[in-house]
Amino acid sequence: MVRTFARVAGIIYLLVGILGFVPALLSAPTGPHVAVGAFHGNLLGLFPVNLMHNIVHLAIGAWGLASAGSFGAAVSFSRGLAILYAILAIMGLIPGLNTLFGLAPLHGNDIWLHAGTALIAAYFGWGAARDTATISS
Repeated sequence: MVRTFARVAGIIYLLVGILGFVPALLSAPTGPHVAVGAFHGNLLGLFPVNLMHNIVHLAIGAWGLASAGSFGAAVSFSRGLAILYAILAIMGLIPGLNTLFGLAPLHGNDIWLHAGTALIAAYFGWGAARDTATISS
């Protein structure tokens, strides 16, 4: 179950990262200014992204797919993703940090999306991983 989460999350993040490079899917940016203006806009009119944001999505997608090969790696991916995205959700709420120091937008709808991702990843990293380890013992 945890390995499937890592694989599915990896595929989703790769796809989102790729979609962020399609200008037709980006609307005009809203919110605070970011220093990295390439591919800056709202993906699907909802989620603020830019070049750095897209690269991070691609990296997380690759990490998820690479970790899906083993139970331990998938658990580590899930836990790491939960911690990282919880931090990003909190940063998105703080003016001055909601652009990741000017590198990537973390505001608007990204806040609830990052928080939701953190909760789901935490479930797989700690809850489902514990249940799976108990069943296999």
